[in-house]
Formats: sequence, structure tokens, C-alpha cells
Amino acid sequence: MNLSEVQVDRSALLHNVRALRSLIPSGVALIAVVKGNAYGHGMKEVAAVLDPEVDGFQVDDIEELRGLRPNTDKRILVLGYVLNRDVLEAVGLGAELTIYDVERLSAIAEAGRKLCIRPKVHLKIDALLGRQGVTPDGLATMLNALSAFPQIDVVAAYAHFANIEDTTDLVHANAQIGVFHDCFRKARDAGFPNLGRHLSATSGLMTVEEGNDLVRLGIGLYGMYPSDPLALRFQCLDLRPAMRWVSHLAQVKTLPAGHPVGYGLTFVTTRPSRVGIVPQGYADGYDRGISNIGEVLVRGIRRRVLGRIAMNMFAIDLGLDEDVLPEDEVVLLGSQGDERIDAEELASALGTINYEITTRVNPLLPRSVV
Repeated sequence: MNLSEVQVDRSALLHNVRALRSLIPSGVALIAVVKGNAYGHGMKEVAAVLDPEVDGFQVDDIEELRGLRPNTDKRILVLGYVLNRDVLEAVGLGAELTIYDVERLSAIAEAGRKLCIRPKVHLKIDALLGRQGVTPDGLATMLNALSAFPQIDVVAAYAHFANIEDTTDLVHANAQIGVFHDCFRKARDAGFPNLGRHLSATSGLMTVEEGNDLVRLGIGLYGMYPSDPLALRFQCLDLRPAMRWVSHLAQVKTLPAGHPVGYGLTFVTTRPSRVGIVPQGYADGYDRGISNIGEVLVRGIRRRVLGRIAMNMFAIDLGLDEDVLPEDEVVLLGSQGDERIDAEELASALGTINYEITTRVNPLLPRSVV
């Protein structure tokens, strides 16, 4: 028994990937996004479960590529930034790299020459997102430069949607599609007739998926919906949260009335209270904003967080429950008995999104597939 750990539900992952696969048009590849330690679930653990079910994986950087490659022979898209000094290693590990500036091309071509292979790249278009990517105004320069490197295999052009999750207004999404289509057509006409394309993550798949060669599935794989409107619209998929974050009580004691709990004296008992000490804190990803308002599960009952979340521990109210003992299981995220605390509940309390709740769980905590 680990003091604290993240448990990943194998059956939930398999259910989710198969449910989402049902939305993907025939012939379109399913790429599992496992960046950010698989949204906090554990990259290696998730990849081991999903490898037979997917066509490839997407990570952000060289560190994630290094960690994932020993666990799969399938294609790996590295769509974040890779330093020039790491390009040779990335190409050698079979990465499909993103490109969005001319300066990177020579390093990629040189890596291919040294390794006697043809590097694969994806051209990132900044289609009204204002983030990483080639703007439409800079596309002609990039395409001219790419033409000078026939030894580089330009697999696809791609973009990211900017505003498709939290709204039913698709005006901006449709404008992005228009910009991307125009850039894609120009790229094809510039000497890349076999160029593939991809735009959709989970939210795109649920909203406007059409004409793509692959879909980059992230949040949905882990049993979370990109937004409440999409959760309502696609409740038939019955996506199942795959993460269960557990700890165990390090101490149980009774405090008298009028006793402070935690830093800053933000909570003072009003009656004799049994208090449990949970050995997790903001260093583990349990946000300090949960102080005094969060709840955890012990013996299938919700227990309120008392006082401030510290770096490595916090207190909970056990009421007058004499049955709770040291080392009893505490669920910070997930189900216990008939109760459940999900990422959306914590996100709502913190004014953030479910993505952040799971992704911020400390990667040093043990992960196990159950």
C-alpha cells in the first residue's frame, strides 16, 4: 500500500477510447494525447493501456518523447518546442516534429542526413489563435523554404481551435476553418499534393470534425468532457473518469473548542472536534485555493477541509465519527462507496478547468493501473 498514489482505471480508459472512436470517421487516425504526464494520469501507464487501441501518440517535448518511446513502436507527434541541440535525438527516436519557422529546417534536414532517414514534420498554421504557428502572411516564405528541403517529409498541416469548447457560437471556429482551409490549399498547390491535415481535439471531434486525416484526442480519453455544453450533448458516450487520487490518514485526534487549525488561523473549532490529517498538499497538486471549502471522502462520507492547505498536509473534519482510524483511505479525487468527487467539482471551486486539476497532480506520486 502506498501512502498516497494515483490509481488509473484501465476499464475506464478502454471504454472512453472505444466510445470516442465511434465518433471518428472511417480511415481517420486516432492519436492519443499523453502530454502533461497524460493529463496527470501517468504517461507510461496510460500508453501501456491504450497502445493496442490507438494509431499513435502526441507529446509536447523531448523529455516526454524520451519517456514514451521505450513503451511504444507507434508514431509519436512532438508538437511542442524542441531545442536545436535535441533535434538529432528527436529524429532518431522517430518523432514527427512540428515546424513553424524557417530556421528549424536546416537542423531537421541535417539530422536526417546524419541518420540516413527522412524526417517527418507537421506544419503548424496559426489560424486566428495567436499562438505557435506560421501566420497566413508568413506562409509563402515557409513554403518556399520547405521546397528547398525535399529530404524532409511534410506529413500534414494542422492548427488548433481557439474557442470551441465553452460556447455554442461557432463563428470564430468557422473563421478559423476558413483560414486553415486557405492555407492548406496553398500548401498543397505549392508542391505538397499529398499533404495531410488535422484540426480536431476532443472538442473538435464533438463539434465540427470533417475532412481530417487524424484526430488528437486528449481530455475525453481520461473520462472528462471539454465543457458542460459538450458533456450534456454527448452524455450518451458515458465517458468515465479514469483517475482516482487516494491517500491515507496520517493522524486522527480530538481538538477542543476554540482551537486553531492550520496556518493563518483561518479556521478555529467551535466545539470539540475529531480531526484527520491528510499527508497531501499543494506540493502534490492539491490546490491551496481548496482551503476551508474543499471536501474529501473517508469511509464513503464527505469530509470538509479545515484550515489552509499546506505544502505537504491538511486537516479534515471527522465530526464525532469514532469509527475513523489512522491509515483509513482518503479519496481526494474519484469515488468511494456511493460518493464521488470529480475534477469538475474542484475546478468549479477554484475557478479553473478540469484539465488543470488532473494535470497538476504531482508526477512523483506513484501511478498504478487498476
